[in-house]
Amino acid sequence: MSQNVSVLVVCLGNICRSPIGEAVLEHNEVPIKHSARQVQQADFHRFTHILAADEANLRNLNRVKPRDATAEVRLWGSYLDGEAIPDPYYGGMNGFEHVFEQCEKLSNAFLDDVFGKSTQGVE
Repeated sequence: MSQNVSVLVVCLGNICRSPIGEAVLEHNEVPIKHSARQVQQADFHRFTHILAADEANLRNLNRVKPRDATAEVRLWGSYLDGEAIPDPYYGGMNGFEHVFEQCEKLSNAFLDDVFGKSTQGVE
């Protein structure tokens, strides 16, 4: 596996989806650098991948992305089913459980794509 992969997970407020995404990536124990927070201009050069939680985040990222950006900016769901990660904030505990499960699946799909081997058994 490449040691040069670094990931930034981006959501609107950095209180639900991106921290869950970071925790799931960390749990997979894959040796990549990862973070979850709101984006900064330098991030487009600091990270190899910037994963947006939903289409609004993706549009905003593409709007502020510098022309010379080196990071791949994608909807995280594009690695699996093209679905956005819904904001669980108003969905009660079930909403958070759903987002956690979705982040697990998206994490595995992302890692499978980036590293070219199955991580589906990693838990």
